[in-house]
Amino acid sequence: MSPASSLASSPLDFALFGVYPYIALTVFLLGSLLRFDRDQYSWKSDSSQLLRAGSLRWGSNLFHVGVLFLFFGHTVGMLTPHFLYEHFISAGNKQLMAMVSGGIAGLLGFAGVSILLHRRLSDERIRINSKTSDILLLVLLWIQLALGLATIPLSAQHLDGGMMMLLAEWAQRIVTFRGGAVELLASASWIFKLHMFLGMTVFVVFPFTRLVHVWSGFGTLAYVFRPYQLVRSRRISLPAGHTTPQR
Repeated sequence: MSPASSLASSPLDFALFGVYPYIALTVFLLGSLLRFDRDQYSWKSDSSQLLRAGSLRWGSNLFHVGVLFLFFGHTVGMLTPHFLYEHFISAGNKQLMAMVSGGIAGLLGFAGVSILLHRRLSDERIRINSKTSDILLLVLLWIQLALGLATIPLSAQHLDGGMMMLLAEWAQRIVTFRGGAVELLASASWIFKLHMFLGMTVFVVFPFTRLVHVWSGFGTLAYVFRPYQLVRSRRISLPAGHTTPQR
């Protein structure tokens, strides 16, 4: 057992990292399902491209590239058991790789969301046509990406991969409903904890904001496996003995 795992957790830590993860996942899944059932036409991102396209193109592309890499990187990195990769890469090297690749992706995503947020607030037409949830979501993502970048110097203080292993073990125990998850975070910095809390909060607000269009993006993968659509030309049947007139 790691020394950190033997430390007692506070009631607040238990509520935030022992109970809140399940609340966030429940709201994320059930909320998305209910929104699809009740309001399918709202599964869109409500693009404001017609109002101003230039900065949207840059901001959206940078944001999506960075955030998609971070999402899949966090998912694979946090939920892959150590024994599956320990023979190929050490925990320290894995953390170093995550710091470099995650830092680059984080900078791209942060630059993108900064452009999008500035665009929403600085352009009067876009601001008037924006929902409150649009602006609050961008602020939440801006803070979350900033916190993620702030964890890199802290991770550099644990290049043996020890802290990364504790965070990954916490995530794996949560998704597999095993006990002792919260105690693993007793020695984690408040920046890590706040970053994790806001990450779970993104899942909570997901069904109620434009983020829900992500489901539609994953749904388009089904087109890869669809059979080809056959298009046949329409032919006119002529009585026997008649031919098509020459032109």
